[in-house]
Amino acid sequence: MKYIFVCLGLVSLCLGVAGIFLPVLPTTPFLLLSAALFARSSKRLHGWLLHHRILGTYIASFLHEKAIPLRIKIYSVSLMWASILYTVFFVADGKLVVQIPLCLVAVGVTIHILSYKTKK
Repeated sequence: MKYIFVCLGLVSLCLGVAGIFLPVLPTTPFLLLSAALFARSSKRLHGWLLHHRILGTYIASFLHEKAIPLRIKIYSVSLMWASILYTVFFVADGKLVVQIPLCLVAVGVTIHILSYKTKK
């Protein structure tokens, strides 16, 4: 079971890192999942993730303060909307069956991100 948890944790970690650059993928939930899976399988990977200078701050901020830094909020919402609007106007041009759900997802994710406290 430990090996399965480590593999799933690594997949989740890769998705979380990709989420830093891709606005459609959420970063923090995948990193939290990785931390939970590593806690059950590998103390070394768990410790590494929690003390990582970049990734550890996502986890620590969220776990201890239930807050997201303002810079991350602005970055994630802006990048998400830029990619969604690009897709709506240039990729799915005239296809309402694609445009409407994309906009609804963007609104929902924006509300979700902004609903968390802002870390100062």
